Amino acid sequence: MDHVRPASGTLFGVPDAVASASADVLVLGVPYDIATDPYRTGSREGPEHVRVRSARTRPALVDVPDGAVLDRLTVADAGDVELTPGRPDTAFPRIQAAVAAILDRGAVPLTIGGDGAVTLPQLRAAAAAHGPLTVVHLDAHTDAYPGDAAEPYTNATTFARAVEEGVVDPASSTHAGIRGTTSFPDAVAYARDLGYAVTTMPELRRAGIEPTAHAARTRAGDRPVYLCWDMDVFDPAVAPGVCTPEWGGLTAAEGIELARALAGLNIIAIDVNTVLPNHDPYGQTGDLAARMLLELLHLLTPNP
Repeated sequence: MDHVRPASGTLFGVPDAVASASADVLVLGVPYDIATDPYRTGSREGPEHVRVRSARTRPALVDVPDGAVLDRLTVADAGDVELTPGRPDTAFPRIQAAVAAILDRGAVPLTIGGDGAVTLPQLRAAAAAHGPLTVVHLDAHTDAYPGDAAEPYTNATTFARAVEEGVVDPASSTHAGIRGTTSFPDAVAYARDLGYAVTTMPELRRAGIEPTAHAARTRAGDRPVYLCWDMDVFDPAVAPGVCTPEWGGLTAAEGIELARALAGLNIIAIDVNTVLPNHDPYGQTGDLAARMLLELLHLLTPNP
């Protein structure tokens, strides 16, 4: 793949893509942040951090049937896209091309960001292969803010631009875990006006994890699903190293339960993002991100 370099290590120690003749899943690091946040940047270092921490994650889940995930899927690591932070004009085409190359090989892209801005070019690539996508997005924020003409692309505008470009079908898509403080008080209403289903964290807790997941599965049906897991859906008590932490999020146990409850979706791409190593001094966010990558890989196995 053009503009993709080998990483210093691989996720879970799987082979690199050069050493693997074929793969069900190709891991791709997207070391990019758009650098518009005035306080917390540096998620460009997220892919390396998660790969390093993944060495602590063993390859099988003991508490689910057929939990030997890395025995049931062929996974290889394609490395990192070569990117310059803060330059969407060059970064977005490179990200899109790298994800398109994975899809052309018949593999599922499993990407490690990067901030939420990395998702839009991935959506463009996946929609070119599969048509308008269903998005299931777990996050503290909708990332469907309007933006403005001076700054249309930020880590908060991804899913608004995706609707405008026609790469996402909002009528079948869900944002869940939304909560916290905002400079745009109409964020939830705006996303709903775009056509998305939005489940705030208080609504999720009142309904329960399985009913929330069931609603997302029902809305998605058998459409191709782009599963986007922003690590700030977790409470900062368990995941402090994220770009925009918001109190009142999922516990680690709730996040694992919610991921497992999404079994049955027709997942064609997985995107885990927003790990911020310079705010993760003990590595717990990287550890949890690696665990979530294994949980989401399990969704791709037959009869998870």
